[in-house]
Amino acid sequence: MDFKTIFINDLDWQGALTIVVKTAIMFLMVLLFLRLSGKKGVRELTFFEVAIIISLGSAAGDPMLMEDSAIVPSIIVFAVIIIIYRLLTSIAARSEKFEMILEGGPFYIIEDGMFTLEEERDNNFAKDEFFSELRSRDVEHIGQVETAILETSGMLSVYFYPDDQLRKGLPIKPKPYNKKSIKISTPGDYACTTCANVQELSDSQQCDRCGEKEWVFEISTLRVG
Repeated sequence: MDFKTIFINDLDWQGALTIVVKTAIMFLMVLLFLRLSGKKGVRELTFFEVAIIISLGSAAGDPMLMEDSAIVPSIIVFAVIIIIYRLLTSIAARSEKFEMILEGGPFYIIEDGMFTLEEERDNNFAKDEFFSELRSRDVEHIGQVETAILETSGMLSVYFYPDDQLRKGLPIKPKPYNKKSIKISTPGDYACTTCANVQELSDSQQCDRCGEKEWVFEISTLRVG
């Protein structure tokens, strides 16, 4: 095995210096675009803006790695991308319908202390990640949450029930949640692990709301925080 070919090949010091200079220039160009976009952080980016960033990365990649790839063509690509970005965002600012097509809309995950059934039709909905986000906000069970909305930027907006309106809910801490089962051995109130609906059960049965059969003991503790 020729390690020199694997790690260095025909690269010389002049070629390495060229890569360093090009990389620095293209990196600064990406930073300049991010500043022009007006965004303060990655979590504020929509799917449309992520696509723009990927396009910028593709345009920047060739000059960074290929010694015979010039910078000016990539700068032209950058300019075109910025013009398209400004044009589309300007149209979106004047048209809610176009903005919805371009960036999508907010997505309700929880309403009235239960999962909306729409999220079960979304294959990208990840409960583990969602539960982790709620736990970071001192949420112990779904009954503490009146409404949760996934924004187009990827941020999660959460609205809580006041203590006097708290509901029984699906636990989201790993240990109690992992006690889920399709078998009911002890009568009591259980939360459906699919939709978070709470029912009084004495034996195994389907959820009245979503038709699933997996349950876990509900909890109704107050939110701390």
